[in-house]
Amino acid sequence: MFNDIGPLELVTLIVLAVLVFGPEKLPKVIQDVTRTIRKIREFSESAKQDIRQELGPEFKDFEFEDLNPKTFIRKQLDNEDLGLKEIRNGFDLKKEMAEVADAVHGRDSGSSPASGGTADGASGGRVDMTKKPEPPARDDRPPFDADAT
Repeated sequence: MFNDIGPLELVTLIVLAVLVFGPEKLPKVIQDVTRTIRKIREFSESAKQDIRQELGPEFKDFEFEDLNPKTFIRKQLDNEDLGLKEIRNGFDLKKEMAEVADAVHGRDSGSSPASGGTADGASGGRVDMTKKPEPPARDDRPPFDADAT
């Protein structure tokens, strides 16, 4: 429950508890807190048991932790039946992005950095995002159709 509390944080909490409640009332407060936590755990366990009984025998192996989206996705990715590991291992994002950049810039994909060559010499196939794009030449504009607008 308190796995993410470090030793310094624990000492700080103890000092704060002594300052707020005082050394005389602190044992009584600790007992009340532990009793409340115990009651909450008992209530949640009984609620889990009631839900399992209502769901029936086909859900006897149901774990409530599976409802956490991270746990669900992790279990699905580890499932060998889906073949997701092969898909994930067969996908090279850098190569795909280099091919897209080459297609956008009108370069031959054989000269991309992923295939061993350099796309534009000194930059090594990287796009310089600090440079402003060059304005298109006057003859590169599409024809204007007054009737279409």
